[in-house]
Amino acid sequence: MLAEIKGINEECGVFGIWGHEKAAELTYYGLHSMQHRGQEGAGVVVSDGEELKAHKGLGLVNDVFKHADFNKLSGRVAVGHVRYSTQGGKVLENVQPLLFRSQAGSLALAHNGNLMNAHKLRGELEGQGSILQTSSDTEVLAHLIKRSGMETNEESIADALNQVVGAYAYLILKENKMFAALDPTGIRPLSIGRLGDAYVVASETCAFDQIGATFVREVLPGELVTISDEGIKSTRFAMREQRKMCAMEYVYLSRPDSDVNQVNVHASRKRMGIELAKESPAPEADIVVGVPDSSISAAIGYAEMSGLPYEMGIIKNRYVGRTFIQPSQELREQGVKMKLAPVRGIVEGKRVVMIDDSIVRGTTSRRIVQMLKEAGAKEVHVRIASPSIQNPCYYGIDMSTRDELIAANNSPEEICDIIGADSIAYLTEKGLERAIIMEKTIHQGICTACMTGKYPVKEDGQTEIMYTKC
Repeated sequence: MLAEIKGINEECGVFGIWGHEKAAELTYYGLHSMQHRGQEGAGVVVSDGEELKAHKGLGLVNDVFKHADFNKLSGRVAVGHVRYSTQGGKVLENVQPLLFRSQAGSLALAHNGNLMNAHKLRGELEGQGSILQTSSDTEVLAHLIKRSGMETNEESIADALNQVVGAYAYLILKENKMFAALDPTGIRPLSIGRLGDAYVVASETCAFDQIGATFVREVLPGELVTISDEGIKSTRFAMREQRKMCAMEYVYLSRPDSDVNQVNVHASRKRMGIELAKESPAPEADIVVGVPDSSISAAIGYAEMSGLPYEMGIIKNRYVGRTFIQPSQELREQGVKMKLAPVRGIVEGKRVVMIDDSIVRGTTSRRIVQMLKEAGAKEVHVRIASPSIQNPCYYGIDMSTRDELIAANNSPEEICDIIGADSIAYLTEKGLERAIIMEKTIHQGICTACMTGKYPVKEDGQTEIMYTKC
């Protein structure tokens, strides 16, 4: 088991476009569609073929870009980023894309994921004279690229990527080329699309739909893609492992209209609900309600399989952000109270099956169960459309210690008592696999380390491949 660590863990979104006259504006729209992946900062770097120009700031995409002068961000190429950071990392210097200038040319980096050996590499770089300007692990790669050679090309990038360990999806921009890279295990999502003659790269395919682009293919594990005016070229920088896509992308993180590893997120969540109803039917229930928004699909599947009516028993205030990605527990607590409200006319006097996608800290579930009962629900049976989360994530999601994970320190019976439910049950690992893994997925497999403790990538760079069977 990996040691308990705290660090800069990010759940972010990257977007890039090559060959469009409105590159900066389209990047804005692409980032807006992925706002759910990070609400603390956003930025764009544009190339006009000779110079890289940046605009970034703290806050939501609309806030960052409402005063942007897109005439000064002219160029046919751009990369963008929406950021979420843990406590201590919310500073402008860490907002991406990071931009570096040198005599040999400029370089911009946008990153989704987490480098497990970043601290070690920072120490080595500083010992060799490098001066790092941010606390983000993303900056480490820029220094490794420059250390591998003055020119930023496939060879220097591949050499740098082979020195980092973890989960990463990178977009790298220089004046006349854009590069996209995915870690050898393919834990984070990254796709390529087309918009006319332009190429588009994004963390989620919903960004393609936002701008009218069409999906072409996934970036493969261990692949470095080079995009330029000469077209697109693929380079293998590491041996491809069996893909272990982050299961939480399907459970919670991605938008339901996105396809992750060629599997639609809404459809997979609905199948999670179906599997959950098969495994853990609720006793003598009247209605099924889902916790907005990411649990609605699973609730529909559960209701469909169980034969119970699905009702909108909980509504969401659309003007409050996601509680999971608030940077402190205090803000999460307040966010739950502001964000969700029961529909008394629906739940009063009813035995309710409450479907949620996951329980991390237990704060949200406890508050929702309490609200439902205060609204008159006779019983609340909680069903979770994923296995219990008992282990920290080292690959880019803000779950870095066991102390904050309710399932790591309590039995299901104790959790049921803590959140005030009448019963609780989780989807099994096999049920989750049946819901997600499809025949058409690429090198199919999912990372369930936070649920099972089976980490596909170790800090020393060794991989632990757990072959998955449906």
